[in-house]
Amino acid sequence: MVNDTKGQTITAVERTAEVLKAFARTTGSTLGVTEIAQELDISKAVVHRILNSLRVQGFIEVVPTSRRYTLGPSALAVGLAFLRNVDVRELARPVLRELSDATSETATLSIRSGWQRMYIDQVTPAREVKMTVDLGRPFPLHAGSSSKVLLAHLSSEEIDTYISSVGLRSLTDLTITDSEHLHEELAAIREAGFATSSGERQSGAASVAAPILDHDGHPIAAMSLCGPAERFLPEADDAAKSVMAACTTLSQQMGYRV
Repeated sequence: MVNDTKGQTITAVERTAEVLKAFARTTGSTLGVTEIAQELDISKAVVHRILNSLRVQGFIEVVPTSRRYTLGPSALAVGLAFLRNVDVRELARPVLRELSDATSETATLSIRSGWQRMYIDQVTPAREVKMTVDLGRPFPLHAGSSSKVLLAHLSSEEIDTYISSVGLRSLTDLTITDSEHLHEELAAIREAGFATSSGERQSGAASVAAPILDHDGHPIAAMSLCGPAERFLPEADDAAKSVMAACTTLSQQMGYRV
């Protein structure tokens, strides 16, 4: 009889990683054992063992009042270590502050991870009604200005692969779900140098975004300004000019030349 200890260890590690990823995907701040077990299709006993191990290492904490689980300080430390290695975040931080101060709207920075896009930084204005985003939460590449501006600057082969393999699921009634329409939109974005969105990813929200390009002209990040649609849309043209100017400067600092 073969003792497949190595295989069992790999399975345990994979399951532990999937549990942590479940916390990254949730829109709430806590998860229960049953929720995790159902989402990952594993037993509650296995989930309990994984959560206990993660809790000992500080990756998970128990909320005393509900006995549910939330991410712990070790998870934050790993996330911050990742962000420290994304040079564009440090470079863009003062620019985000300048954009937010100048427009009194929320400025964001996003990067692409595979076929998804996630926010890695934001600066919010000092006003009561404002937009905020979830850092680290993945979004598809066809919905919202930051996503579309990243997708638009990929190769045509990559765009076709994204559409065929990932699909164009709807996040709101205004999400682009037709491939021909999306291709036309992406061509317009490349021509204009920026993307716009109104209610595509989140109802009632509007934004403009431009790409930060590396020395080869590849999109390494997207910077956006966003706000409540009713207030933001009249300001969108000026916001687009500001974001484009900022991204041009950052792209040049990353080595990009026209």
